[in-house]
Amino acid sequence: MKNKIIHKAKGLSDRAVAWIFITPTLLLLLAINIYPLIYAISMSFTNFYANKLGKEIKWVGLKNYAKILGKEAIWERMQITASFMFWTLLLQAIIGLSLALLLNKKFKGNELLTTLIVLPMMLSPAVVGVFWTYLYNPQVGLFNYIVNFFYDFGSFDMIGSSTLAPWAIVIVDTWMWTPFTMLICLAGLRSIPNYLYEAAEVDRANRLQQFIYITLPSVLPFLLLALLFRGIENFKMFDMVVELTSGGPGSATELASIQLKREAFEKWKTGYSSAYAVILFVTIFGFGNVYVKVMNKIKDR
Repeated sequence: MKNKIIHKAKGLSDRAVAWIFITPTLLLLLAINIYPLIYAISMSFTNFYANKLGKEIKWVGLKNYAKILGKEAIWERMQITASFMFWTLLLQAIIGLSLALLLNKKFKGNELLTTLIVLPMMLSPAVVGVFWTYLYNPQVGLFNYIVNFFYDFGSFDMIGSSTLAPWAIVIVDTWMWTPFTMLICLAGLRSIPNYLYEAAEVDRANRLQQFIYITLPSVLPFLLLALLFRGIENFKMFDMVVELTSGGPGSATELASIQLKREAFEKWKTGYSSAYAVILFVTIFGFGNVYVKVMNKIKDR
């Protein structure tokens, strides 16, 4: 019997064998990802409330979508989210590339410094949020001590100010995820052939010219890829912000993901929040596609 099975397996093509191993994984992914998405889309066209299971579910068509897109508060949360994304991605791009250029050079303690820099991204965002809450504490926090060392502000409440709280989140996210951008940029830098720099030196190109015409074009696709991943993650940022500010003070740091959670699990407006989730998904998917096309054009140049 065993010999017959082996004989039959030998008769299969490589493609057939590959499908035998891949199919269970594909089915699992469909069950975990595709089914909830389809269910959420179907719920977005209803008035369903998760805490009122006995209530009749009515089909409302596009009313949820029209209500969301016509609500001023939604656009305010989108603006806050977009601002958060812009500043975090800008800072992570600049600092990450700078650190990658530094660590690409050989010096004593390079490996130890790289390990220390990478440590923050290994932590849970929720843990990072709690950790920085103590650092931002206006009475005993280290951040308050550092600020007052340079200028005496007294009790400096970073996360209690509606003006400073968004920047507090930007600082924490940049501290945590800049190492991710740095690692991808570092991989790009180490993939550049040495003969390009040798040829540039023969042509008497200085360090700045080598950076502009060799280093930057070579590492740019890697940097753009890192920013794509970070942009998608930042758009749905939730746990770290909840631990730091819970969306406050007021609504200064209430990102779209936090508002979605409140609509879904505090007000229990399941149909409405499903429509909100679909809008966020389409937004991320649309911007991601445009970004990839732009990135491919830059890469092909």
